[in-house]
Amino acid sequence: MRSVGLSGQSVIPLISSFACAVPSIMATRVIPDRRDRIATILAVPFLTCSARIPIYALLIAAFVPTESVGWMNLQGLVLFVLYLLGILGGLGTALLLKSSALKGPEPRFMLALPDFRSPNWRTVAIKLYRRGRMFLKRAGTVIFVVAISVWVLAYFPRMDVVQYQSTLTASQSTDQTDMANAQAAAQLSQSWLGRIGRKIEPVFKPLGWDWRLSSAVIAGFPAREVVVAVMGTIYAVGSEADEQSLSESLRAARWPDGRLIFTLPMVLGLLVFYAWCLQCAATLATIRRETNSWRWPIFAWMYMTSIGYGGAFVVYQLGSML
Repeated sequence: MRSVGLSGQSVIPLISSFACAVPSIMATRVIPDRRDRIATILAVPFLTCSARIPIYALLIAAFVPTESVGWMNLQGLVLFVLYLLGILGGLGTALLLKSSALKGPEPRFMLALPDFRSPNWRTVAIKLYRRGRMFLKRAGTVIFVVAISVWVLAYFPRMDVVQYQSTLTASQSTDQTDMANAQAAAQLSQSWLGRIGRKIEPVFKPLGWDWRLSSAVIAGFPAREVVVAVMGTIYAVGSEADEQSLSESLRAARWPDGRLIFTLPMVLGLLVFYAWCLQCAATLATIRRETNSWRWPIFAWMYMTSIGYGGAFVVYQLGSML
């Protein structure tokens, strides 16, 4: 920790962030120095939380070969590298901040273990209730507003009768599930979210993304967990489709000129993007609550999105040339 300008008090928040960043950010309250605390808070979202695992599992299983590299499995090696990227991103961010904007005296920390006693469960329950209520009131309102906003963008405007009938005709299937999936994909494509995806497609095209993937990334802003379900809908395999069906649909997805969308360089770049990009409304709301300012969550989102985009761009462009 000292090598990146932090003290040993940052260890527990960083380790616990492998489960979820929200309680990890709240755990930084034990750090007395405000600059060390903010540096730790901004490093925490880089570490691989459990919400990233479904995306990693889907893309690695679908596009990374199941061969071995020496004594290592290639898929496992890619997953390990993604975890390592998160660790390096977090520690690198702490070092950058502690040597610039949050520069201060070298932290000194001596561990003092308290006396351990059995907890008073009534006191614990009261504390949990008050903290939970405070979180729902301050952070939960932000999460709720963001989630509702994304739902509205994906749900409206609704298709009219003519569009609905043309979708059923174009599906060329009599299976009710296939027809429902085709209808859901068509609805999402002409919704405000789909239109936004088409508008911003040129921004993400250097990463190899089409408008459908761009829309899924936007929809996954409140929580990364929904990205897989949105991809299942927008690629017309249904939100309840199994991973195998979605993998086959992604492998078959093509650009209008017939080129494959999900190539190995593009998928590796997408994995790097998710390893470094901050896509979690709960994390942003908690940073706002713990720092009592919108400056730090906005900075964290812009900073992590920029390096996530840059990393995905470099991986895709170099991979495509090779």
